[in-house]
Amino acid sequence: MCSSAPAESVLEMVVTWNTRDNTNESICEFGIEELQRLAKSPHGPTAFVDGGAKKATQYIHRVTLTKLEPNSTYRYHCGSQLGWSATYWFRTQFSHSDWSPSLAIYGDMGVVNAASLPALQRETQRGLYDAVIHVGDFAYDMCNENGEVGDEFMRQVETVAAYVPYMVCVGNHEEKYNFSHYTNRFSMPGGSENMFYSFNMGPVHFIGFSTEFYYFTQYGLGQIVMQYDWLERDLIEANSPENRLKRPWIITFGHRPMYCSNANSDDCTNHETVVRKGLPFLDMFGLEPLFYKYGVDVELWAHEHCYERMWPMYNYTVYNGSMAQPYVNPGAPIHIISGAAGNHEGREPFLERMPPWSAYHSQDFGYLRLQAHNRSHLYFEQVSDDKKGEVIDHFWVVKDNHGAYGSHLGSQMYDA
Repeated sequence: MCSSAPAESVLEMVVTWNTRDNTNESICEFGIEELQRLAKSPHGPTAFVDGGAKKATQYIHRVTLTKLEPNSTYRYHCGSQLGWSATYWFRTQFSHSDWSPSLAIYGDMGVVNAASLPALQRETQRGLYDAVIHVGDFAYDMCNENGEVGDEFMRQVETVAAYVPYMVCVGNHEEKYNFSHYTNRFSMPGGSENMFYSFNMGPVHFIGFSTEFYYFTQYGLGQIVMQYDWLERDLIEANSPENRLKRPWIITFGHRPMYCSNANSDDCTNHETVVRKGLPFLDMFGLEPLFYKYGVDVELWAHEHCYERMWPMYNYTVYNGSMAQPYVNPGAPIHIISGAAGNHEGREPFLERMPPWSAYHSQDFGYLRLQAHNRSHLYFEQVSDDKKGEVIDHFWVVKDNHGAYGSHLGSQMYDA
């Protein structure tokens, strides 16, 4: 069972589940006190055929629960005349932006060695989170064993995903069969097969996108152009005076980072990262100048099986707010990698000599927490599973003004 939340202004929830048999109908019964309301998929389940040798078929069910009351706890269960799920619950968000959402953020979590999963399950059930963002790479891999590894992953995360919006972006481990397991198993807003979309929570405008378009070009270059154009349109809308006043924070999340200090051959170790600079030889559709132009505040990444926090940076130049308070009114976006939720591939090594733009790094398995306190303050902390839930890094981001960089650059600048 997996839930996702569309736009803040329309309080509704999409519930997604899969069955191996065709039940011919997809039904959810839900309500605040009793399960007195009923919602159906108008078309019933959709057949999804795995690309493996067995061509195994399963059926994807999507039901939208509409006209929900704000700040309310709903109970629900799903099924058909052939059988029903257990009863789950979720809490709707407020109908305005003046509230402080809390999120768990991580990437690269597999079925085997899912180090962060027990803590995430426990904390979700205790009501610590309003949403979860999984920044790519699921199950390792969802397509394996004719899709059975994907089924097991969805069962494992159900204790999280059935209770809070489980927001996702695509990673390299989803590529098999043209990302078909990713596009079928999740239900993000926006109508782009979960590849790029945005949503609002409290004072934050979140943008999820695909870094994989830049690496799996056998599926066409048009997907890069389409996403880039959509990103710019979305950022222009988010930067309208009304929207930036209402939700001043803009946070992006994509799988493969623009920067990292790992001792491996991943693209983020190269100076001219494709996601950052754009297509080789063309120098087009690079996302770093786009995000800088429209004043993105924080950029969340995964892919590297580690945690790394960077100083505010643009084009390898650090723009700290000041020497004493680098994250107070910074002059560039802040990059954070949290791809250490745990999988069978293990941990990433770091360079022996760390670059000056890297502020903190750790190989511990773990996950990131975010609380958007208000329009001027964000709080981040990284939790270590190795150290049994200890917070190994924490920091505040404070901004008096939001918008395009350049006119209010930080005072501390140096080339890395």
